[in-house]
Amino acid sequence: MKAFSITDIGEKRRINQDYVFCELNPIGNLPNLFIVADGMGGHKAGDYASRFCVEFFTQHIRNSSQTSPIALIEEAINATNEAIYKMSKEQVEFEGMGTTFVVATIFKNEMYVANIGDSRLYVIDSQIRQITEDHSLVQAMVNTGELNRDEARAHPNKNIITRALGVNEIAQPDFFEVELSRGDIVLMCSDGLTNMLEDENIERIIRKNVNDPKTAAETLVKQANENGGKDNIAVIVIKV
Repeated sequence: MKAFSITDIGEKRRINQDYVFCELNPIGNLPNLFIVADGMGGHKAGDYASRFCVEFFTQHIRNSSQTSPIALIEEAINATNEAIYKMSKEQVEFEGMGTTFVVATIFKNEMYVANIGDSRLYVIDSQIRQITEDHSLVQAMVNTGELNRDEARAHPNKNIITRALGVNEIAQPDFFEVELSRGDIVLMCSDGLTNMLEDENIERIIRKNVNDPKTAAETLVKQANENGGKDNIAVIVIKV
């Protein structure tokens, strides 16, 4: 397995509020660990939120005796949410901060995934498949038939998310188990990528660099910036 991670401030933002973690070696009882977090909040609060949550989460994983991957990830998400929620309530400079969070670990041919917010995880095998579902206002409107996907991409409220770490006392992540095959590609990213590139363009770039996660990730970031770079960009590419 090979992997590469990258974040970029983009063309319009002054602060990079995206944060990634990419480790192919064991972290606690997990065989590997990959995280994308996209922070939100006032001046520097979003930057702090994403970094704090990734660091707190990974430390919890290291210290836990839990062996079930999903149970361990859920336990760590709940502890992380409790910590950042408490901080946002007690320190005025962190009021309202939070972060999206998508996390994955791969054991043999099984991938265990959790997400909260609108950062995404895709699998590229014979096609590109979005595994996670955005916790966003426009995705809810798509689900009820009020918008189609093309309308959702251009909607003025597309950046409003309905769930995140740190904004509520109780976190509400989704969990997935995905069967993988040798040669599959896993892509994890923030909306700074998916708002700038259509899925078919993402797939094309991945397939062109299928054996080189570093070039694939760097090309995705470059293309997102060339298309406007309106937000920070976070990308992890994993070749199984």
